Amino acid sequence: MATEIRIPKIGISMTEATLSEWLVADGAAVEAGTPLYAIEMDKSTNEVDAPASGTLKILGEVGEVYEVGTLVATIE
Repeated sequence: MATEIRIPKIGISMTEATLSEWLVADGAAVEAGTPLYAIEMDKSTNEVDAPASGTLKILGEVGEVYEVGTLVATIE
């Protein structure tokens, strides 16, 4: 069963974020806790870690703005 990777809500008022960079290539093996991607919001950038180990399948595109909760990748 795949683990869904969604845009997290980092701040109380956060409603969206820009996907600024993938730190792992599509199809690469990842370990839980490995930084997967970076998001920008409200003048700050945050890295988001993998919640599980497996193979990364990227769905979201760099430079796009996504609402909190939007599916941007899966780990299988």
